[in-house]
Amino acid sequence: MKKVVILGSTGSIGTQSLEVISEKSGFLVLAISGNSNIELLEKQVREFNPKFVAVPNEEKAKEFKIKIKDTETQVLSGKESLEYIASLPDADIVITGIVGIAGLLPTLAAVKAGKRIGLANKETLVTAGDIVMSTAQKTGAEIIPVDSEHSAIFQCMAARVNDKDYDSELKRILLTASGGPFFGKTKDELRNMKAADALRHPNWSMGAKITVDSATLMNKGLEVLEAKHLFSVPLSKVDVLVHRQSIVHSMVEFADNAVIAQMGVPDMKLPIQYALTYPERLSMCDNALDLTKTPLTFEYADTDTFRCLSLAYAAGETGGTLPTVLNGANEAAVALFLEGKIGFLDIGNIVEMAMDDHKVIKNPQIQDILSADLWAREYVMANLHKIQ
Repeated sequence: MKKVVILGSTGSIGTQSLEVISEKSGFLVLAISGNSNIELLEKQVREFNPKFVAVPNEEKAKEFKIKIKDTETQVLSGKESLEYIASLPDADIVITGIVGIAGLLPTLAAVKAGKRIGLANKETLVTAGDIVMSTAQKTGAEIIPVDSEHSAIFQCMAARVNDKDYDSELKRILLTASGGPFFGKTKDELRNMKAADALRHPNWSMGAKITVDSATLMNKGLEVLEAKHLFSVPLSKVDVLVHRQSIVHSMVEFADNAVIAQMGVPDMKLPIQYALTYPERLSMCDNALDLTKTPLTFEYADTDTFRCLSLAYAAGETGGTLPTVLNGANEAAVALFLEGKIGFLDIGNIVEMAMDDHKVIKNPQIQDILSADLWAREYVMANLHKIQ
């Protein structure tokens, strides 16, 4: 019986992870965490009976203890509660479904504890990829990507990851992007787009922040940086292709020009299950792919219009704390856009401003990364007047 911890169990990745576990034998939910959707968290506690539930918000944790006082589940509170459940000695697998920089320290705690991590938190590797991957090498932690694109790449080349000739055989990684709801639009057309427009993703059902990132292509930029660390490749070997159908989740091209692709319906359950069961594959229902239904198309992304992708490459080339600033400024800007306080194109503009004004620390420690993240968020708020 594999014991599983799910960080962010009430979010999209968390709820789907629990669905996968409920459909399979051999898994036990040891601990979960949530912060805002207390009603759903209570339902999950009663259905899966975890030993621990982490609620970082102290006040909500007090309320939650009362709600589930008739259960045997122990409620933990405070930010450190996430790190505690992520490193439980008897946990086998930790699914990191927390969105944003908040997922960094809990994921790192799981890595330090040598766990298998089903990684769905992009920000962990975007901001601290060098630290996380070097720590994983020391502790033996397994990092299995849950993002559909990185899972696809992992599946395409899992058999070669540890080969000594791997670097010379890999030509490039082809990350696919849906193009989001604004594919094909001009800057003039994007200028007046509102949050409701950006949240109409054509293929995927995701949280608001990730959906807006998909619209700006920042989500793909973060995935480029994540791929750099996950697969130990230079950015020059990571290209982005817009694939509107979201059937090919990503591809790997080798030195002999052979291209291996992983395909499937737009459904996160497959990569979640693969992270839980790797290297085994178990059967799944209701996700069969019919390739006769639609043609598959590919084209390069318009980085002139969707500048956030170019900004991510630039941050990755510089390295140090700059990817953290890219991420932190973007999180702050997206929140403002969702509140209707800035325009769609302002997101990229203010992220670029923050990157230009940041003094990069080249070999940051964790505290440097957290400080850079805070600096970026404060910078956005302090300079909001410059773009309004």
